Amino acid sequence: MTRSSSASKAATKAASPQAAEDLAHLSYEQALGELEGLLADMEGGQLPLDQLLESYKRGAGLLGLCRSRLQAVEQQVKVLEGEGLKQWGES
Repeated sequence: MTRSSSASKAATKAASPQAAEDLAHLSYEQALGELEGLLADMEGGQLPLDQLLESYKRGAGLLGLCRSRLQAVEQQVKVLEGEGLKQWGES
């Protein structure tokens, strides 16, 4: 299965009521990889309009997941660094 066809199937899955649940099990890296694939498909200009819309919806969900995962990690780093991030190179 090519990246394009897997992204297309993922976009179709986004229309289902389970879309949020489908995203929850993805790791950050998986979500980012799928998002990159969707973006490539959308930028290619070869998707039918309805599939383009579904890809956009799926991409928005993936982007939200990636952002929330990054924010969670940032909060954990802040806690580990004593509530303030150190500048690179500081001791």
